[in-house]
Amino acid sequence: MREAIIKSFGILPLEIKKLNGYENENYLIKTEENRYIFKTYPATKNTISLLNAECGALLHLQKKNSKTPTPIPFLSGEYVKTIDLENEPKCCRMLSFLPGDFLGEIEPSKALMHSLGAFLAGVNQKIDGFHSDAIRARHYEWDLQNLQLNQKYISAIPDPKQRSLVAYFFQKFDLLVAPSIPELRKAYIHSDFNEWNVLVEGDQALGLIDFGDMVYSPLINEVATALCYLSYDKDSFFDWTTPFLKAYHKVIPLKKKEVGLLYYLIATKLCISVCQSANARVLQPGNNYASVSKDNAWKMLHKLLVLNPISVENHFIHALGLSKEKTVDLEEKVKTRKRHFSRVLSMSYKQPIYMSGAAFQYMYDGYGNTFLDAYNNIPHVGHSHPKVVAAGQKQMATLNTNTRYLYDLLAEYADALLQKLPKKLNKVFFVNSGSEANDLAIRMAKKHSGIENIMVLEHGYHGHTQTGIDISDYKFNNPKGQGQKNHIIKAPIPKEFQGDHEGAEQPGLLYAKEAIHQLNNCPNGVAAFIAEPIVGCGGQVPLAPGYLKTLYPEVRKNGGLCISDEVQTGFGRLGSVFWGYERHGVEPDMVVIGKPMGNGHPIGAVITTEEVANSFAEGVEFFSSFGGNPVSCAIGKAVLEVINEENLQQNALEVGAYYTSLLKILQKEDARIGDVRGEGLFLGIELINEKEKPNTKLAQFLKNELRKRHVLISTDGPADSVIKTKPPLIFNKKNAERVVSEISRALKIAPLKDE
Repeated sequence: MREAIIKSFGILPLEIKKLNGYENENYLIKTEENRYIFKTYPATKNTISLLNAECGALLHLQKKNSKTPTPIPFLSGEYVKTIDLENEPKCCRMLSFLPGDFLGEIEPSKALMHSLGAFLAGVNQKIDGFHSDAIRARHYEWDLQNLQLNQKYISAIPDPKQRSLVAYFFQKFDLLVAPSIPELRKAYIHSDFNEWNVLVEGDQALGLIDFGDMVYSPLINEVATALCYLSYDKDSFFDWTTPFLKAYHKVIPLKKKEVGLLYYLIATKLCISVCQSANARVLQPGNNYASVSKDNAWKMLHKLLVLNPISVENHFIHALGLSKEKTVDLEEKVKTRKRHFSRVLSMSYKQPIYMSGAAFQYMYDGYGNTFLDAYNNIPHVGHSHPKVVAAGQKQMATLNTNTRYLYDLLAEYADALLQKLPKKLNKVFFVNSGSEANDLAIRMAKKHSGIENIMVLEHGYHGHTQTGIDISDYKFNNPKGQGQKNHIIKAPIPKEFQGDHEGAEQPGLLYAKEAIHQLNNCPNGVAAFIAEPIVGCGGQVPLAPGYLKTLYPEVRKNGGLCISDEVQTGFGRLGSVFWGYERHGVEPDMVVIGKPMGNGHPIGAVITTEEVANSFAEGVEFFSSFGGNPVSCAIGKAVLEVINEENLQQNALEVGAYYTSLLKILQKEDARIGDVRGEGLFLGIELINEKEKPNTKLAQFLKNELRKRHVLISTDGPADSVIKTKPPLIFNKKNAERVVSEISRALKIAPLKDE
């Protein structure tokens, strides 16, 4: 190599030192008087073309006194040339060496961030007037506008939850960024303003190297890339990005539309980085340089997820002095709702929340706040889960019709669902909601048995249809309810805490005996007994052990079917089991499931035995216009796949156990927490007063206080005195810690007496 350098450039190297590199090889050349950077690349026509274009850009910048490397010509006058190095043709060039410290080697200051912003804007200004067909034609994977070129690398990311996070931001790019790209001003940009390409001294920017990623792309992509690299290893995002952005804006004023895209463009850069890193790990397992920034990129992606996109946009718009959009008028939103809907459709919290978006376990309001969702069980695998979204989008664009036509997805989804159930439960009836499913289950039971009577549990809830209300004590026993109908047999809720048999050795057996006594006193028998394994509206009450095992056989002796309402407890939420009834060592005759199976998409189902299905088939035809439609089946199938791929049942088990342990510690510290119960990520915290009675006011206080602290929980139970928490199954231990911490803080300021 030494001889080749002497022959090609007339430079006498005293030292040749190899530097780190990714796709090319770089060498520091020391002579008696100067230092240079010698760069070699695979010899291809495209490489030569792009390198010549890059040299042209650097020469253009030198004319404007930019602090960037200067191309050193070969003795033949060329700036890029193919020569033989160690018997292999290499495309080569030489650049001047720039002094200074790498940004990655120092502790930066806010003053330096300001200097860097002005410096990069200056470079972007000075490149104006340069033109290159080769760079304009470049279709480069690292170019933010070409994010989708990296989609094929998502599968190389080993962690399925991380794959989902990246896929989510890919979808947001397609939805929010891609349509705007044609409208954005474009420029020739450096496109790689990272800590190892930027040279500094103290609080001043000295230079910029490595123009190998140069592209013709929206100017705002340059800013987004810089903001990403300047903040991805910092604790505070705004502290480091704001001074840079303000300084850049002072030199090159940014447009409001450009600033509005920064959140997603920063995420775009991070997604490209982790995709490229994952692919590099596959191709070059031993090349650590290829994934040097991987950990920081992942950390920042998770930080971005917690930030409401509106908050980022508003912060930057305010910092740059740009005009704001009119603030959302919450009172006007409430008035509009009341104008169009009945007051019977209630809203959560004393101060309603105007939501603008959601992702995984987070929800975003229209004012820039992020809420940790510890409450909504329906987005089972997480809000806006990309696999579920993609499944729905794809199928909606292909076929959506009713079940009177043949299509593969109906059978495919049914088969996937039945794999999770006992063999005897082999017939599926798809509908559009849990309420509709419970309604159908009761209809089927009555047809099968020829009996009208239905046994239900005290405080149970099974839907909002007329039949659903008839079998829901939570509804018919409400002060405004219609009362209990003659064909309804209501059994006491088998609760252990403050129940009729509290302290008994086997309370479940005692409750079961009471229910059996009621059965035996019913002369015509029963069509069905329906219950949730954990009674949600009863206050998240797990059925006492032994209850179902004792009661189920007696129900069958009395002509009835045993129905397990798994709308809330199913699909691995309880952690230790996939279905709630499994905790009790029983097999029901029917299982009812609902909206969590579609992650919020309107879908429900009744799964029953062949015997029951056959008897039902003798009656009036069953048809649900869009129950089991292809879109619903595609979404439902995707949910099952996500549960398996991301091991969410195990996550519910581990996080739920940890969550419970934290709540029990808090219970020991505060006597107002009477009971902590449930399993997995289906938990209830019963609040009591000094007389050990339900503390409704405290429950309401905590619910609304946590809303102020941007944590979503709610209340339930006969006295509305139970805090319920049923978060999406991607909830993690840090999330649990935050909820318990906020409850603890709220308890400290709560009124001590239930007045």
